[in-house]
Amino acid sequence: MSETLRHPEILELARQQGKVSVEDLAGRFGVTVQTIRRDLSELADSGHLKRVHGGAVPVSGVTNFGYEERRNLNQEGKELIGRTCAAAIPENSSIFLNIGTSTEAVARQLLSHRNLLVMTNNLNIANILVANESCEIIVAGGVLRRSDGGLVGGMTNRVVEQFKFDYAILGCSALDYDGDILDFDTQEVGVSQTALSRARTKILVADHSKFERSAPARIGSLSAIDLFFTDHPVGADLSNLCQEWGTDIRLP
Repeated sequence: MSETLRHPEILELARQQGKVSVEDLAGRFGVTVQTIRRDLSELADSGHLKRVHGGAVPVSGVTNFGYEERRNLNQEGKELIGRTCAAAIPENSSIFLNIGTSTEAVARQLLSHRNLLVMTNNLNIANILVANESCEIIVAGGVLRRSDGGLVGGMTNRVVEQFKFDYAILGCSALDYDGDILDFDTQEVGVSQTALSRARTKILVADHSKFERSAPARIGSLSAIDLFFTDHPVGADLSNLCQEWGTDIRLP
């Protein structure tokens, strides 16, 4: 396959999987690893990918991917995270779920839970949970962000402040090497921070594609998180930090 045909497919694989590796791509296209390294360098030079150890990831920068694109990114990993997280949530619980495709995956796995109270600032999650007749749904009103069905702003914060949750389950856009939890929208960050302050147990759900992305706004640190659900083991340095902080990493 020629370079002209490889490049679009490499970009699509990176968007779907969150990361592409040199070895996997060489095997997929039947070319040498040197050829793939050259392809990735060219895609990085053109601003389409970011080179990381052993491969490349989609460029993030200061704006997020489109919501539908994020939905299609690592769907299998998010489903595993959703199932594992939901299994740790008992029935008869109060929960906050924020905006995100990972938290949507959790919501789908909560459909069989009984007697839940769920607050969300995500219209998609509210629509998912409508199918659970035993779930009371509270939508934290605010300014509608049409791109992803999110509700954000001061009004949303004031609604969230009225409650105390058993669990706050948050997604994020990126997770830095030092354990900082990052996002793109400062208004959304404010809602997530408020939810964390009002929860007895704080949970982060983030698939491995978030490990090598960056975003400009800080939600907080993994040091403040009780349970971190992900689909791949984290690096040794971050794993050691989580052990020091008492943050429990849960894998499928």
